Amino acid sequence: MSNNAAIVEISQAASQFTSSIVLQADSKYIDVKSILGLFTTLVGGHSYELHVHGPDAEEAKQKMSEVFAKHNLNVTVISE
Repeated sequence: MSNNAAIVEISQAASQFTSSIVLQADSKYIDVKSILGLFTTLVGGHSYELHVHGPDAEEAKQKMSEVFAKHNLNVTVISE
């Protein structure tokens, strides 16, 4: 499984939602709707935190968790 496929799928999934979806990797914060941001951030072995805010946040959290899990990416969805 190439990382590119994961990046495209994550970005496309995020774009379905109006909520803000931000990925935290170490000290970097990346808009998950930005493919370029993901390319520079989504490298193997990290654990990530996902921050979701907005009207469809619950659905977005569910969907993003599924997509990250599908690509064996370790993400924790943060519930503020």
